Amino acid sequence: MTVFTDPLASPTGFPFKILQMEGSISESDETRERVCDLGYLRHLYRRENGTVGYRCPGESLQEYARKGGDIAETEGRKCVCNGLMATIGLPQMRGDFVEKPLITAGDDVGLIVDFLQPGKTSYTASDVIERLLV
Repeated sequence: MTVFTDPLASPTGFPFKILQMEGSISESDETRERVCDLGYLRHLYRRENGTVGYRCPGESLQEYARKGGDIAETEGRKCVCNGLMATIGLPQMRGDFVEKPLITAGDDVGLIVDFLQPGKTSYTASDVIERLLV
């Protein structure tokens, strides 16, 4: 398993550790329309009229620029909100398009196998506790 620390992926500007996995956001996806429809990581900004607005470097370039955002801030950004929701089995669907998961993991992701029982592909909190007490 490979984990890539992506310095650009998150709209927040913080590095994000992404597990490289087929069928996930870790692959380049030119078919995904840039959209921020969940908005959990939107940034506040002051509109010209003094009111507060919201923008996200993961939304459409035109929309971000219209809101006064610098297009350079959108380079390499991924939709973390939709990716994480897809990871837990709640992907957004737009027509035939289904959001792909974004699997985050630490550098020690390979140690997960220590918690798997023989023949199993998943584990529970009880499995982890049992293994740590051994």
